[in-house]
Amino acid sequence: MKRGAAALLVLSGFLAGCAGTPPPPDWQMNAQSAVDRATSAYLEGNTRVADAEWARARSAVRSTGRADLLSRVELSRCAAQLASLDVSRPVACPAFAPLAQDAGPPEQAYARFLAGQATPADVALLPAAQQALAVWDSAAGAAQAMDRLRAIGEPLPRLVAAAALLQRLPSAGLQPGDGLELAALAIETASAQGWRRPLLAWLVLQESWAQQAGNTALADQARRRLALVKGAGG
Repeated sequence: MKRGAAALLVLSGFLAGCAGTPPPPDWQMNAQSAVDRATSAYLEGNTRVADAEWARARSAVRSTGRADLLSRVELSRCAAQLASLDVSRPVACPAFAPLAQDAGPPEQAYARFLAGQATPADVALLPAAQQALAVWDSAAGAAQAMDRLRAIGEPLPRLVAAAALLQRLPSAGLQPGDGLELAALAIETASAQGWRRPLLAWLVLQESWAQQAGNTALADQARRRLALVKGAGG
């Protein structure tokens, strides 16, 4: 899979090894590999493979009896869904709810971020890529928000941040018209990675917003791209 498709909040901190240290146990390697494969398959639109890999990741992590690690798997799945706009609003992560009581502060903060409810106290607990836009001062304006989104180097964190920002329109200082720029960035990001699922979702949103804004040329272009992507998956 592409490096940029790595999960956002999973087991990477537990997998980091240094020379002279024992290799990580099999469950860690199996869980991380399964999460990576599941995330990639989901974003590419392969639901069957994604579901099977998520099940493998859960099985590997359950062997530890640690709710905090299992919650990271579930939150990673929710992050991929959010990036693909495949969520209800306000964003819920139902699989996290029964684990929340035993999850740690980083997991709880990330769950709030995905729901568009992060607080200033959560910022330092979030992955570095998500911190700049976790709590947005509406006075800063849309241009600065977009600049910070573009500065996120990894494509999946950028898509998740874009979707989280989308939830807070217009409270984040973005007006509906600014959504066209947000959608364009998300479309560019998903397209570059060949991630069919989020690309389709953001194109649908772009077409709708462009139509509402009276930008018929952009709406028509979005419809043509939608047809092209759907044809590629046929």
